[in-house]
Amino acid sequence: MLNKMTKDELELLSYTKIAEMYLKENKTTMNTADLFKEICNLLGMSEAEYQEKIADFFQSLTTSKEFILLNDGKWDLKANHSVKINIDDIYEESDEGVENEEENDEIEDEYEDEEDNYDTPLEDDYNDDDLSDLTILDDNEMEEE
Repeated sequence: MLNKMTKDELELLSYTKIAEMYLKENKTTMNTADLFKEICNLLGMSEAEYQEKIADFFQSLTTSKEFILLNDGKWDLKANHSVKINIDDIYEESDEGVENEEENDEIEDEYEDEEDNYDTPLEDDYNDDDLSDLTILDDNEMEEE
């Protein structure tokens, strides 16, 4: 289909749309450089244009919801890959969370008996001299300021 399109028709499409169509038609995976070279060939772009625009193309691939970067560094369509969710794993993870909460509660109980009162001020900490320079303001005085 891409080969049958004219250069003018191809230029109306985004690079990611052309990449999507290319991967779909050829049923292959490709790294960023090779995929963009194919797009440049289809559009008749020069090597200088390739060098200038490949970073933007890579960014477009990474932000597109249509593509997935595989472990081997090649791009493929997300539609070609399914996500397998193992329900048993989800329940095991939630059970582990409950066990950890129970352990935390036991640790907290141990420390409740040994509470430090560092935050509680002692009567000796207050000195009447410290309060002598404070002034009490009424509402009228506060509004004037």
